[in-house]
Amino acid sequence: MQLNGVRTARRLALAATALTLGLAVPAVASAAQAAPSAPAHTNIRTHSAAVNPGQVIGSGSPQSAVGRVADFYGAYIDAVWDTDTGHLDADLRSHYLTPALQKRIAAWEATNHADGVLFAQDVPTAWRVTYTGSGAGHAFTTVRLTFGEAGHETYQNVDVQSDLSSTKISDIKLG
Repeated sequence: MQLNGVRTARRLALAATALTLGLAVPAVASAAQAAPSAPAHTNIRTHSAAVNPGQVIGSGSPQSAVGRVADFYGAYIDAVWDTDTGHLDADLRSHYLTPALQKRIAAWEATNHADGVLFAQDVPTAWRVTYTGSGAGHAFTTVRLTFGEAGHETYQNVDVQSDLSSTKISDIKLG
């Protein structure tokens, strides 16, 4: 099966995230290496906008609690979207979320039969992280999740709290 440039880019990003976390995900890495790449002069289209060569689409720091929220949601949504990633979604939860939050999410999921990170049964088609403030040793962000296709999308906000000392996500609630 041939993969288009967007899917290839997502698989490479997922493989890079897995490698950064020290996880072995050979299916992701080999699929990304075997996939054809888009020519350098081609605009890669996403559902919502064109990405041009040289255009910065993200940046961050491992020391930034807010950046880590963006990193987590980007990698987590990719892992859930790409069904062939094994247990990467669980590994990402383990790496980015506090143990107490992981327990609360598992309890919520058992009751609601949906993903407790996304508060949904479906996978978002887009996400956006906005810093909303900090205090008492925490950083606060809002993650806007987009579901559906252009013209028929719905949105859901998730409020995320991160501990500044560990940069781990310690709470996730519907906004």
